[in-house]
Order: sequence, then structure tokens, then C-alpha cells
Amino acid sequence: MSVITTERHGDILVIVSNNPPVNALGAEVRVGIDKAIREAAADDSIKAVVIRCDGRTFFAGADITEFGKPPVEPWLPALVESIELSEKPVIAAVHGTALGGGCEVALGCHYRIAVPSAQFGTPEVKLGLLPGAGGTQRLPRVAGVELALELTSKGDPIPATKAKEAGLVDRLAGEDSLVADAIAFAGEVKDVRPIPRIRDRTATASPELFDDFRKANAKRFRGFDAPEANIKCVEAATKLPFSEGLEFERQEFTKLMFGTQSAAMRHIFFAERKAAKIDGIASDIALRPIKKVGMIGAGTMGGGISMNFLSAGIPVTIVEMKQDALDRGTGIIRKNYEATAAKGRMKPEQVEKAMGLLTPTLSLEDLADCDLIIEAVFENMDVKKEVFGKLDKIAKPGAILASNTSYLNIDEIAASTSRPQDVLGLHFFSPANVMKLLEVVRGAKTADDVLATAMDVAKKIKKVAVVAGVCDGFIGNRMLKPRQFEAMKLLMEGATPAQIDKVHVDFGMPMGPFQMSDLAGVDIGWHRDPTRIENIRDALAAIGRWGQKTGKGFYDYDEKRNPSPSAEVQKIIDDFAAKSGATKREISDEEIIERTLYTMVNEGALILEEKMAQRASDIDVVWIYGYGWPIYRGGPMFWADLEGADKIKAGLDKHGFEVAPLLAEKAASKGRFN
Repeated sequence: MSVITTERHGDILVIVSNNPPVNALGAEVRVGIDKAIREAAADDSIKAVVIRCDGRTFFAGADITEFGKPPVEPWLPALVESIELSEKPVIAAVHGTALGGGCEVALGCHYRIAVPSAQFGTPEVKLGLLPGAGGTQRLPRVAGVELALELTSKGDPIPATKAKEAGLVDRLAGEDSLVADAIAFAGEVKDVRPIPRIRDRTATASPELFDDFRKANAKRFRGFDAPEANIKCVEAATKLPFSEGLEFERQEFTKLMFGTQSAAMRHIFFAERKAAKIDGIASDIALRPIKKVGMIGAGTMGGGISMNFLSAGIPVTIVEMKQDALDRGTGIIRKNYEATAAKGRMKPEQVEKAMGLLTPTLSLEDLADCDLIIEAVFENMDVKKEVFGKLDKIAKPGAILASNTSYLNIDEIAASTSRPQDVLGLHFFSPANVMKLLEVVRGAKTADDVLATAMDVAKKIKKVAVVAGVCDGFIGNRMLKPRQFEAMKLLMEGATPAQIDKVHVDFGMPMGPFQMSDLAGVDIGWHRDPTRIENIRDALAAIGRWGQKTGKGFYDYDEKRNPSPSAEVQKIIDDFAAKSGATKREISDEEIIERTLYTMVNEGALILEEKMAQRASDIDVVWIYGYGWPIYRGGPMFWADLEGADKIKAGLDKHGFEVAPLLAEKAASKGRFN
């Protein structure tokens, strides 16, 4: 069956797309629409055309699986132009989402009618691109320059009601009568001449508007190429004739399409989807039902983890040892929800519904009817084994038992039960109700259906899940370790915290190793004995330099938490360096990259060799969603492919590191991880 069909309603031709799941504008769809538009032009009995879609949405964008492949005509820009140049009025009937190429098709039409729940947007910037079918030239002409800047350079959609106010939508239809309303609208405008074409309009704005917009969004756009390209194209729409603006847009699109940033961002788009697939397990495996979740620990992690399930409509029983800790934890959950509601992201009744699904208790026995029980207690093996030993006696048969450990051995935890097949790790990242990443740690005896169920649950609570094997720190924290270790060594050899952090921020990280340490807390993992000082962190923790929370850590902080270098810290570093016999010297930014980032790639190669990650792209997903690796660099393993394995190996060799065999093999063969 063809993905494009037509229907006659008197003298109105309706072109219908049925290309599930999102009516992507693939080659077959483009060819079909183009053919139908030409047939309408040649048929004197047709007076107007309506373009609509079956299924749950209007065209939700281009088919990005075609990116990088030989193009099939008509290209989307040519199709949009042929629609716009039609001598018979064309009406876009929009429901669901008109995104990217779908929005551009709607802009090529002469009129747009939409249901109030529809959304319009140009999210190409999120793949390192810009709307390449005239979107940057038509949007400012029809909806104004300010809205065009927002839509193209940020990529967030707007509702049809806002689009109507801006002039992007001509008329709102009934939610259940879009087709009939669109046909009636076509009947009203079929004889209106001249046909209104967006290309014939002008866009005007003061030159200061663009500079002000850049300044207002400088932090958000830092490091990215695509937002600036979008801004320049919208600016071109105010200065150039339409045809020249289109040519400018095409040049900017081509630069982005063949640049490394868009390649990296498209890589992550597909990597996220690949990560959900578990090698060696059938996709149709029967899953265990998860209708009720148990949570042990109502602290920061336990509360945050609970919120994920409550927000998804899954009841949670949360356990603490003492009433005040339980009250404090549940109070913070409510406070977090109410803060979200105050920002307009939740309704008060949704807050009450979520809180109504929460059952606080001081008794582990109350977890007996839970399908999934997650432990988020103190990061100590003996404590965790004791908890799991108790759970083994309480939990019903078939219940999944999960630990939120960041580092500890899941197999050892599982061995403290009589059902190791039901045990796995669910490593949430803090704050757990915000961070998207979830490392799902497969133990040696974890059953296939337990792993598959955990991955399915992750999707339900809107997490990006990655399967990891059992090793110290799993994927993310294991790779973090060499970075932190080398950063501390570099301090002893002459680098400063500010220099090392600046190199990482300039690379695109949200913060450097020492800024991160101060934010998380220098005292995290500290042995709490002020007389036992074995390293720089011990020395800082012993004198209360615990980070931002105490106003001083690796940096000194003012009342607004702005950091400045600390003479006290530098003296501690110098004293340690002198005791260790380290020779201070000038450290280059290049050496910092080689010793802190190349070593991460090397550890990633070891993780792949040991099959602790299923694929290189999974490692990239972990670092993008869990640690703030800049998405425009595609994750550490994708970045290594861009740098070249031979360059990474040479940098490691220079500093005397043992190179992972897989990395050495890639360097010798000029191979890639991805």
C-alpha cells in the first residue's frame, strides 16, 4: 500500500500521508506528495488542495536515516518550493506535531489550520543542524523575527495556540473535526487571489535584536556551532531577497551537515536508541510485571529515585529506620513537587496524585508485596549485604532486588541472597529525579527477564538506560577514576586547580574536576579522621574545606558561590609536592588533555575489551547523560574516533601509560570504536 493516497471532496483534493510511526518525510513520502501536487495542477476540476496525515501526527520531521546517503529527488527544499509555487491554494491540516521538515512543509503551504493541541517547531538545532528547506527564511516572514530566533536556535516547539497568535497558524480547528474543518477552509479560500505565499512577505528587525539575543543566550549556546548558524540565517532573512536567503541557508546547512558537531549529535541520537537493545536477549522476552516499587532509604537518592516512579504513576513504599528521617525525606519529595508546580510544570492536583501513591513506613516487612525493591543505603558492602539478606526473607518470589550502588560488586551483594538471579544494579545519578542516565548493572547470575524488565522500567520512568557489567565503578565512574587521579597528580607537578578546570570547561564540560569536587563535596568518601592525612583531599577535608557547602574547598567562595583561587590550598599542594619529591614545572593545556581525557578513552577501551559495556556508543551515552560530556563532541569514544586512535595512543605513550590492547589495535589499523 502506498504511503501517499488522495481523496476527492468535490473540487478539493486531499493528499493523505500514512507513514507510521511519525509520517517522516522519507523519499517515498516526498515522491508521493510531489506527484499528487502535479496531478492537482493538471486537473482543472480541482480548485484547492489539503495536505493531512493519518495516525497520531502530522509530518514530524525528515527521515534522518537518510542522512549521509545519496539523496533521492525531490529533495525537501524542492518539494516545499513546488507546494508554495502551486497555482491552486494548498492548506496544511495539522495535528500532533509539525516538526522540522514537517513545519517547513506547512510553511510552504498557503494556509495552515491546526487543532489546538498541535505543536510546531524546528528542532534541527538539537542535531547540530538548521531547517534546511527554507524554514529560517519563511519563519521570520510569517511569525516574526523574535519567534523565529527562538524556534530555530533553541529547537523547542510551541503550541498551536501560540502559533496562531504569531500568525504561523491561520485558523484553529476542532480537536475531532480537523479534516472537515480543513476541507471547509479550503472551500472558503479556493478562489482567493492572489494566493498568499510567505516568500512574498518581508521580515524586519533592528540589528541590535540579534546581538541582544546572542548575549542573552551566550551560556546556553557556548561551544555549539548550530545556534549561531540559525541566528545568521534568520538575520539574512531581514537583509536579503528570499532567493538569496535560501542560498545562504543552504550554504550554512551544508557546513553544519558535513561538520563534526552534527555528526556527533546524530551519533548520540542513534546511540541512545541502540543502548536500549540488549545483546543476546530476544526482544519479545516475557517481562515481569512492575506494579509496585519498594524504596529503602529516604535520603537524597532514595527520595529522588522514588519521584521517578511516583511521576510515572507507580506506587512506592519507602522505608527508613527512624521517623524523623522518614518525615524529612517525604517532606523533601513534596517540596520538590511543589517547586515544580510553582514553575507551572505540574498542576496542584498532579502533586497530590503523586504524593497519594507514596506509602512511608519504618518496617521492611511492608515491602513484601513489592515487585521491584531498590536499596539506596550507605555505600558500604557490609551494610548492603545485611539489607539484601533481610530482603531475601521478606520479598515475594519473583520480586526484583536492585542496589543503587555506584561502585560496589553486584555479584557479592547478590550472593548474600538465595536468589541471585533476581538481583541487579540500578545506578541512578544525582539528582535522581532530574538526571536522565541509569546504569543497569547485570550480575553474573542476573536472569535475562530481570535485565529486560529493568530496561523496560527505565523507559517508563523516562530514563536513558545503559547495560553495564560488574566492575569497580561500572562504566561512568570507572572512567572518571583515571581522570581524577591524573588531575591530582598534575597539581603536584605544577598545574593549578583553575588551569585544569579551565581546560575542561573550554573543552565543553559544564565544570572541571575540582569544580565538580567542590560542588559534590570534598568530604564525600572521606574516612572522617582529621589526623589521617594521606593526600590533598584528606588535608582539605581535615580543615573543613568541604566545598561549596562550607564556602571553601579547592576554591574559596563568596556569598554568591563565585569561586576564586585559594592561597591556603596552594600551600597545601606545594607542601605535598615537596614531601613527594615532585619537581614543579610548567604544564601545558595539551598535557592536561592527554593525561585526563586520553586516559578516559584508554579506560573505555579496556571496558569494551572486558565486555563491561555492550558497545562503544553505550559508553558515549553514559558520559553525555551522566557526566555532562559536551554532546557536540559525541562522547569519549566518538571523540577518540575524531581525534584518531593513533593520536590518542601517541599521547598516552608520551606520558608512559600502558595502552589498552584494543586502543593499540585501533591505532595500528586506523580503525574506529564506533
